Amino acid sequence: MTMIRADELTVVHHDDTVSIFTDVTYMLSRDGLTVVTASGDEKAFPGHDVLTVHAHCVHE
Repeated sequence: MTMIRADELTVVHHDDTVSIFTDVTYMLSRDGLTVVTASGDEKAFPGHDVLTVHAHCVHE
């Protein structure tokens, strides 16, 4: 699968907490969400933890 770029990515978790990332690439699948930041840090969220994902991209 291909990573998708987002200028801002908002992740709403099942416990109603929110994670916000800027300047990232991400991949969403049945297994969960993988987020890679511009500095190369990788975060993985299991599928049962992610309620919804909102991506915002600015096109030049």
